[in-house]
Amino acid sequence: MKMLAIDGKMRKTDVADTEQLFRLIQSIPSPKAEPFKLWLAQVAAERIDEMQDPEISIDRALKQDAVIGIQ
Repeated sequence: MKMLAIDGKMRKTDVADTEQLFRLIQSIPSPKAEPFKLWLAQVAAERIDEMQDPEISIDRALKQDAVIGIQ
Protein backbone atom coordinates (compact mmCIF):
# COMPACT_ATOMS: atom_id res chain seq x y z
CA MET A 1 0.00 0.00 0.00
CA LYS A 2 1.27 3.48 -0.76
CA MET A 3 1.30 5.89 2.16
CA LEU A 4 2.49 9.47 2.58
CA ALA A 5 6.09 9.56 3.86
CA ILE A 6 7.74 12.28 5.95
CA ASP A 7 9.30 13.73 2.79
CA GLY A 8 5.81 14.22 1.32
CA LYS A 9 6.13 11.46 -1.28
CA MET A 10 3.87 8.42 -1.57
CA ARG A 11 5.93 5.31 -0.79
CA LYS A 12 5.08 1.62 -0.85
CA THR A 13 4.67 0.45 2.75
CA ASP A 14 3.97 -2.89 4.39
CA VAL A 15 0.78 -2.77 6.43
CA ALA A 16 -1.12 -5.20 8.66
CA ASP A 17 -4.46 -5.20 10.42
CA THR A 18 -4.85 -5.95 14.14
CA GLU A 19 -5.42 -9.67 13.65
CA GLN A 20 -2.33 -10.00 11.46
CA LEU A 21 -0.21 -8.14 14.03
CA PHE A 22 -1.40 -10.40 16.86
CA ARG A 23 -0.66 -13.51 14.80
CA LEU A 24 2.80 -12.15 13.98
CA ILE A 25 3.51 -11.50 17.67
CA GLN A 26 2.28 -14.99 18.59
CA SER A 27 4.67 -16.53 16.06
CA ILE A 28 7.83 -15.04 17.64
CA PRO A 29 9.63 -17.96 19.33
CA SER A 30 11.98 -15.84 21.46
CA PRO A 31 11.83 -16.13 25.26
CA LYS A 32 12.21 -12.34 25.33
CA ALA A 33 8.83 -12.07 23.57
CA GLU A 34 7.01 -14.11 26.24
CA PRO A 35 6.44 -11.27 28.74
CA PHE A 36 4.90 -9.19 25.96
CA LYS A 37 2.72 -12.11 24.83
CA LEU A 38 1.51 -12.66 28.40
CA TRP A 39 0.75 -8.96 28.84
CA LEU A 40 -1.11 -8.89 25.54
CA ALA A 41 -3.18 -11.94 26.54
CA GLN A 42 -4.00 -10.35 29.91
CA VAL A 43 -5.13 -7.08 28.30
CA ALA A 44 -7.22 -8.97 25.75
CA ALA A 45 -8.90 -11.01 28.51
CA GLU A 46 -9.65 -7.80 30.45
CA ARG A 47 -11.23 -6.18 27.40
CA ILE A 48 -13.37 -9.26 26.74
CA ASP A 49 -14.55 -9.15 30.35
CA GLU A 50 -15.38 -5.45 29.93
CA MET A 51 -17.38 -6.18 26.78
CA GLN A 52 -19.44 -8.71 28.69
CA ASP A 53 -19.89 -6.41 31.71
CA PRO A 54 -19.46 -2.68 30.90
CA GLU A 55 -19.46 -1.80 34.60
CA ILE A 56 -15.96 -3.32 34.83
CA SER A 57 -14.61 -0.66 32.44
CA ILE A 58 -16.35 2.10 34.42
CA ASP A 59 -14.78 0.83 37.66
CA ARG A 60 -11.35 0.60 35.95
CA ALA A 61 -11.67 4.18 34.68
CA LEU A 62 -12.65 5.46 38.13
CA LYS A 63 -9.68 3.69 39.74
CA GLN A 64 -7.32 5.09 37.10
CA ASP A 65 -8.66 8.61 37.67
CA ALA A 66 -8.08 8.23 41.40
CA VAL A 67 -4.49 7.08 40.81
CA ILE A 68 -3.64 10.09 38.65
CA GLY A 69 -5.56 12.49 40.89
CA ILE A 70 -8.48 13.52 38.70
CA GLN A 71 -11.49 14.57 40.74
